[in-house]
Amino acid sequence: MSAPATRRELRERRAERFAAPNAAARDSAAPESQRREVSSRAGRLLVDALLWVAAIAGTICMVLVILALTAQITLIMFRTGSMSPTIPAGSVAVVQQVAASEIAVGDVVTVDRPGDLPVTHRVTSIAPGESGEQRVLTMRGDANAADDPYPYTVESVRVVLFSVPGIATVIVALGDPLVLGGLTIAATALVVWAFWPRRARAATGAGS
Repeated sequence: MSAPATRRELRERRAERFAAPNAAARDSAAPESQRREVSSRAGRLLVDALLWVAAIAGTICMVLVILALTAQITLIMFRTGSMSPTIPAGSVAVVQQVAASEIAVGDVVTVDRPGDLPVTHRVTSIAPGESGEQRVLTMRGDANAADDPYPYTVESVRVVLFSVPGIATVIVALGDPLVLGGLTIAATALVVWAFWPRRARAATGAGS
């Protein structure tokens, strides 16, 4: 026969019986807590990525404004394919205002036409104008079989520095007031969601 259990042994047995369910509960809660932590971390990474994209887009806009004011560099959109395949329809080109005397044959330039839309074609010939600043340009679209029907007398033009195909539709959409308003609201909500809840979570964690 075994000796009767002491009070100490009885207390230890009771403690073990109570500890086992608590340990099981903690073990079952651990995966759920880990899943919440992983989900929270993924959400923070997504918000951080969106904030970085917004910051980069804002920086690009500021750079474009500065370039437009200081170096007379702007953007133009190609709605037709007259310069295909070099610059297909739907492209956006970065152009710079320069004196006509700086233009050479082969340059792609934008010429403003009073009462009509600007034209952007390649220069095929250059002749002197009536003044020292003027030049008479003959131009042709890369997709066209003949030169434009008449020459252009200009003192300054916008020369194409480079172009990016396929983004004209995006820029047109961004110019829509409804799209701009939606983006503004979304950006504001994103900033509030990104920073305000973090401070709340930090305060909750500090008080626990």
